[in-house]
Amino acid sequence: MLDVSFRLDPELIIGMDTVSRAGTICRRYGKRALLVTEHNLHENKKIERLVAILEDSGIETIVYDEIPAQAKANAAEKAAILARDARCSAIIAFGGLAVQAMGRIAAISANSGAEIPDLLEGKIPEDNFLPYIAVPTALRDPFLFSSCFAAVDPRDRQIKLISSPRGLCVGAIIDGGLSEPLGEAVSSSFALDGLCISVEAYCSGRAGILSDAFLEQAIPRYTRILQRYEESRFDGLEEEMACAGVLMALGAAASAPGIGTALAYAINSRFPVDKSRCAAVLFPHVLDKLIAARPERIAKVAVLMGEPAAASAAETAALAAASVRRRMETLKVPARLQEFGLSLDRLVSTAEAARGLGFIAFSPWAVAAEDAFELLKAAL
Repeated sequence: MLDVSFRLDPELIIGMDTVSRAGTICRRYGKRALLVTEHNLHENKKIERLVAILEDSGIETIVYDEIPAQAKANAAEKAAILARDARCSAIIAFGGLAVQAMGRIAAISANSGAEIPDLLEGKIPEDNFLPYIAVPTALRDPFLFSSCFAAVDPRDRQIKLISSPRGLCVGAIIDGGLSEPLGEAVSSSFALDGLCISVEAYCSGRAGILSDAFLEQAIPRYTRILQRYEESRFDGLEEEMACAGVLMALGAAASAPGIGTALAYAINSRFPVDKSRCAAVLFPHVLDKLIAARPERIAKVAVLMGEPAAASAAETAALAAASVRRRMETLKVPARLQEFGLSLDRLVSTAEAARGLGFIAFSPWAVAAEDAFELLKAAL
């Protein structure tokens, strides 16, 4: 068994309406905070609600809501300058994957003066950063509890990993009620994305007793969520997605995601295609590779997904891929990358960028850039 080394920085609060405790966490670090967010969260007054909660706790709140959906790393520069000039004592990131990445970058660089290119090249300050508090609305982030996170390099629009200094994230509030209401096809893609991350982490070379404990809970939860989408039973799904997302993120932090997740991030960094929809398309093809590389593990995944055990591990494992393809067809989830207007010629650089992400070293099979490209071809 591999040695277990696991660090969880933040205080973790999970549940419906737990955002009401944001002020309690934030005021431990001072009385002025920068709220990094995205403009669309003004709908339904969600930003206004969070600002009111913070100000009721005595926190003067400055709102920076100019983070675009596909933000590159330099989108954090204005937020960092604003936090420094306003002498903020903490940064709260309220929003999706891009907002969380920009909030982390701003927290790292606001007081330390670290430049974006330096962060992208691995030069991370060990101190003089601001406390970062995560309030995610996208509950499918494999790096939520990790010591690194994904960001887009503005110089070439390639996905890169940035290391987080120890102690950066001091709090994470997981409130399912904050997630945006979305169409059935998109929401089921989110569940497939979370399931893909969970399965890849379960089969990773870094997987161990701790990651298994989280992921063996996440996989059946995501399966039940997909089943409920098939049955059009949507009540309480926000809380279920939040719980599954936390378990997935904890499992991914203790293990590592894989090439499907890397490719989904790499495509999203260059093209206006949602990362979760890319992951959903890639997932069955990743499963095909994992069946060959880790048949016993994928056989366990199939059982966790509610499939019956067959005569052999390989036969049981095949049921997992068949189940995912069947559910995608039932839910009318796009099954081809070409449905997003992508062509093979435009995807060459994404295969190379995905292969270059550090966690690919833990893949259960040796992934060369050509292997990543073959996956893209199969999914096209």
